[in-house]
Amino acid sequence: MSQQQTKNSITLKGSAQIICEYLRFAINSVLFQRGLYPPESFKAEQEYGLTLLISEDPLIKGFISDILRKSEEWILQKEVKKLSLVIINVSNKEVLECWDFNVQYEEGDLVLSKEKNEKVSSKDLKKIQLEIRDVMLQVAATISYLPLLDCRCSFDIYIHANSECNIPEKWMEAAPITISNAQNVQLKSFSTNLHKMDTVVTYKLMD
Repeated sequence: MSQQQTKNSITLKGSAQIICEYLRFAINSVLFQRGLYPPESFKAEQEYGLTLLISEDPLIKGFISDILRKSEEWILQKEVKKLSLVIINVSNKEVLECWDFNVQYEEGDLVLSKEKNEKVSSKDLKKIQLEIRDVMLQVAATISYLPLLDCRCSFDIYIHANSECNIPEKWMEAAPITISNAQNVQLKSFSTNLHKMDTVVTYKLMD
């Protein structure tokens, strides 16, 4: 095994960070492109060779950061099955759209993991970033043909975790998500070889 391979290996923590960084950009992209908040409240960041928009609203930033901080911790413990970004009609509380980010757990590089005495992946980071870039481009393309949200909307994020998780005090258990007259689109997936992420959007077909 070369020194370069050892240096470039991805640890479980590094993989969980990659997953949560994707979630940060994907969630913000949906909020921006679905028009939930004014365009001027977002700032541009460069990532994956793309210009992506991130909310500068302190409440939104804090909410997403808290969710992803806990998600990273639980992903490391294999406690998370998926995160759901839910878009809700403010006036009647109807769920109009749900973005599911499904997490699967993979074995990594078994030979290298044995040598390093911890579970690692030897997958090239640039290849992972290219896979994520393809997903982000598809997120943008998918949003362009979703039904127009012609009402005031809010959003929430659900973490689908194992029941024995230690839930933060201010969090609460949520009811199952249901969307009437629903259609869904399966997006591309990406993998670190330690974690695989599938993204699916389910939306209400408007009358």
